[in-house]
Amino acid sequence: MRVVTWNLWWRYGPWEARQKAILAVLREFDPDVVGLQEVWDAEDVNLAAWLASELGMHWTWGASHDPGFWQRRLGDTTVGIGNAVLSRWPVAERAVLPLPPGDGDGGRLALYAGLDAPGYRVPFFTVHLSSATEASAVRCQQVTALAEFVAEHRGEGPFPPVVTGDFNAWPDSDEVRLFGGYRTAPAVPGQVLMDAWDFAEPGTPSATWDLRNPYVAGTFGPSVRVDYVFVAPTGKGGLGHVRGVRRAGDGPVGGVWPTDHAAVVVELSDELGAESAWFTARPRPGRSGS
Repeated sequence: MRVVTWNLWWRYGPWEARQKAILAVLREFDPDVVGLQEVWDAEDVNLAAWLASELGMHWTWGASHDPGFWQRRLGDTTVGIGNAVLSRWPVAERAVLPLPPGDGDGGRLALYAGLDAPGYRVPFFTVHLSSATEASAVRCQQVTALAEFVAEHRGEGPFPPVVTGDFNAWPDSDEVRLFGGYRTAPAVPGQVLMDAWDFAEPGTPSATWDLRNPYVAGTFGPSVRVDYVFVAPTGKGGLGHVRGVRRAGDGPVGGVWPTDHAAVVVELSDELGAESAWFTARPRPGRSGS
């Protein structure tokens, strides 16, 4: 199972050209499930719906309950923002969790989608946390709420919960350690979620907030990874076991950088005992969007 998480940078910059570059990257990586943040919704067009139509995937979306922070920055009150999930399989159920607000950037949320993969349901989540550099305490509150949301919706099926998103936090931060629950006490007792990047090959480029990106180059701070895929731990060969991880969308497409974030691509075992090469071409069943 190929999973992608990606922040799409809403409608900032050359968004129409970026939209095509985003689609090109997703086509190249041919994911099974995608968690998206900063997805725009405007004039009866939703970016996630358009991507799903182009890719032949199912989709669901959760709108921000307080988009004013974003709309004021863009100077347009007609454009909505939210999180979305694209899926190769039907979305059987969904839920939205408004997160505790930060100072002036409310409307952050987590989106759950229960995906009807053959033989089991995949509990899939995507989230976008507060971005202020000094907002670690707020993000700790948000990941606590997120962990409780995961516990509520993870179900009893064989596939472990998969949590994707832009945490706006460094890998050694309090909020990332708290959410994972294996470098400190977990936010929900007994619930551990592993950072898939812990399984990356040594030396694999990891920064998703990258100063090489022209949309990022003028900002404060070093290049760093702030985007994550978490999955509950399983044994090697078990469902959901991490088999590979890398960045994507980390360069220009036709001269256009797709967004201000690089994506993270993770390969998870989707059948018991599955062992195969990471990111090789494979036959794909037909898809139908909805």
